[in-house]
Amino acid sequence: MVSQSEQVDDFRTVFRHHPAGVVLITATVEDQPVGLILSSLSSLAIDPMAVSFSLAKSTGRPGQILKAESCLVHFLGPDEVDIAREFAARDGRHFTDKQGWTTAPTGEPLLAGAPAVLRIRPVGTVPVGPATLVAAEVVEVTASPEMLAGALPRLFYVDRTFYLRPSGTPESSAPDEG
Repeated sequence: MVSQSEQVDDFRTVFRHHPAGVVLITATVEDQPVGLILSSLSSLAIDPMAVSFSLAKSTGRPGQILKAESCLVHFLGPDEVDIAREFAARDGRHFTDKQGWTTAPTGEPLLAGAPAVLRIRPVGTVPVGPATLVAAEVVEVTASPEMLAGALPRLFYVDRTFYLRPSGTPESSAPDEG
């Protein structure tokens, strides 16, 4: 019989090798900018537009995001890989002038060069052990023409490494449903 500890290790390994799209979420909490990389963003609904994501804990930067009244979700492209690495690292550099940050009219830190940005407003949370599942209404969508046309490489995270997948046609198509 497989122990609970082995099950947990297997669970981590399975998801470590499952490719995930990544975004950078930012907010201003108690007059301080906060941001972190998420690999759990999902569309939740179209009417109203909503997304969901999870935060692994309720302390540190995730805890600050949980306190935010609104956040910006930045979809990252090839020019933002280094920024993604900095925000994914525990001791990374955040919100430096060199990274190109400004402040959105609504007060959140804005990465002006991001291919797409959603402004969201959390509307509900569900605690699951030390993690929290967040549902958020999408208040505004801003996207570059290249992003809307699917002409930008996509940023993925697999086994603690960021990868760029070129834009264009997929390597293979789905099998026929015959």
